[in-house]
Amino acid sequence: MKIISIKNTEQFLKKIGTKNSSQNQKIVESILKDVKKNGDTALKKYEKKFGAKVSSLRVSKREIASAYSKVSAEDVSAIKLAKSRLSKAESTIRRQFKDITIKSNGTKLSKSFVPIDSVGCYVPGGAARYPSSSIMSVIPAKIAGVKRIVVVSPPNSSGNIDPLTIVASDMCGATEIYKTGGAQSIAALAYGTNSIKKVDKIVGPGGAFVTLAKYLVSKIISIDMMAGPTELGVVIDSTTDAEIAALDLISQAEHSSDTFCYALTTSNSIAKKIQSSVNSKLKDIQRAKIVKSSLESNGFIGVGKTSDIIDVANDLAPEHLEIISKNTKKWSKIKNPSLILSGKHSPSSASDYLLGSNHILPTNGFGKTRGSLSVLDFVKLITKVETTKKDLQKISKSMKNLTLAEGLPNHYEAVRGRLE
Repeated sequence: MKIISIKNTEQFLKKIGTKNSSQNQKIVESILKDVKKNGDTALKKYEKKFGAKVSSLRVSKREIASAYSKVSAEDVSAIKLAKSRLSKAESTIRRQFKDITIKSNGTKLSKSFVPIDSVGCYVPGGAARYPSSSIMSVIPAKIAGVKRIVVVSPPNSSGNIDPLTIVASDMCGATEIYKTGGAQSIAALAYGTNSIKKVDKIVGPGGAFVTLAKYLVSKIISIDMMAGPTELGVVIDSTTDAEIAALDLISQAEHSSDTFCYALTTSNSIAKKIQSSVNSKLKDIQRAKIVKSSLESNGFIGVGKTSDIIDVANDLAPEHLEIISKNTKKWSKIKNPSLILSGKHSPSSASDYLLGSNHILPTNGFGKTRGSLSVLDFVKLITKVETTKKDLQKISKSMKNLTLAEGLPNHYEAVRGRLE
């Protein structure tokens, strides 16, 4: 990992960060167009192209039963624990949704929270497996009251989804599971095919192609957020914790070669110690090739003043930000990251699974405007209004002034016609 001095935050921010390829957009647009036109045939074509021959797209009840027989009791127990902890957090939020009615001058305005009808949950897979991502997307939808919860996940080379991902999806309440991934699965959820009925909203994390596909279909369908390749920032001010910082950077960098993992510190000696520790660990860790590619291409260790580090952390607004400091209040002005993990015993890797927080988080700086996936993403606020002739009479003069000011006189006529 390179060490960079932070002297001018504006110039520093221009130097770092990952770039999106315009070529990627052309590829994704082509896939979306193909699936929209050719449906299941296109889905199977792309799965075969990416190394998986799929005969039937939907995971059958028999395949679900078979998946349970292929996973260990310990794995099922782990799924249950993750489900329990996340459910507790999401249920607590759900209970805060109260229907309200506001009465004023003869007008009654009511607001109520209603679950959306259907969602598609993207669960990464293929060469790797992410049953935890199924938990993180399906549980909030289930607790919100969504009736149709569709899971799509890339099949492996044998044309099957990882058994533990199937089990996790089923245990958490998925109503349908399909063997398709990548940009093509996003197209299926958005446009619908013979096998996969379209949904009202698409949620879930994915790589660059999936994130781009979600962005492109967001013109016609609701999505949760831009949740792309993993991001981790580590703010650290103690040399004794440099080893921990190195472990955490490696833990998130192992997801894929396009992750964005970095450390921020006020000390050159800490920076050098982190760099040395990472280099040392790369010699004998698993998935070393992926980690090395990510940290060398996208990673860095920034050294600067406290105020500059705060500015950089807020501007980058990473998916995860760890604050490993003896004085966490010192960093209290950091508020933009999607998830802030405070203290040396709060690793981002644990939050990915079992701390009760959701690991589906906005990336690319969108943490400035929203937080993690939650039940909030699966409900809509319905507003109903009922008024009276008497109240229309009270507002008619102001209504006339405003509508004429905006050059929309027929808006006023629609009110006036009721008063004659």
